[in-house]
Amino acid sequence: MTKFLFCAIAVLLLLSGVAHAQKRSKFNRASVEAYIRKSAAQWAESVASGDTKAIERILAADFIGTDPEGNLYNKAAIIAYNKDAPKYFVSNHLERVKIRFFGNTAVAQGSETWERRNGERGRFVWTDIWILRHGRWQIVAAQDLIAAPLPKK
Repeated sequence: MTKFLFCAIAVLLLLSGVAHAQKRSKFNRASVEAYIRKSAAQWAESVASGDTKAIERILAADFIGTDPEGNLYNKAAIIAYNKDAPKYFVSNHLERVKIRFFGNTAVAQGSETWERRNGERGRFVWTDIWILRHGRWQIVAAQDLIAAPLPKK
């Protein structure tokens, strides 16, 4: 009987710890989705504006991205690139984004339409991996590719 009581107490303590951990990781999906959408739009606009405040806020310190040519880049490299990008881009606007949640991770997949100063037009199509870390949602990984513009409707 003592073994049974000890095991029952241990199981109850374990389950209460799991329930407490799950309760702490709860977040408002609608507000997080709105934050991710707004942040994606700000990152897109920064390509033409050179304003890197949003990128500095949303990218984790250990962020790693893959550019359309397959090269890896880190947070410092993309900040430097975006400061210089207005020399090449007239505009860049978020088209669409789909966000899915997996626990404290969000996968955002989207596209942006851009126009370069030489008149060339196209799209960036991307996937960003967001995680909730230390109470903040940040991107830890991204993969980008260049695609043809969508046909006009």
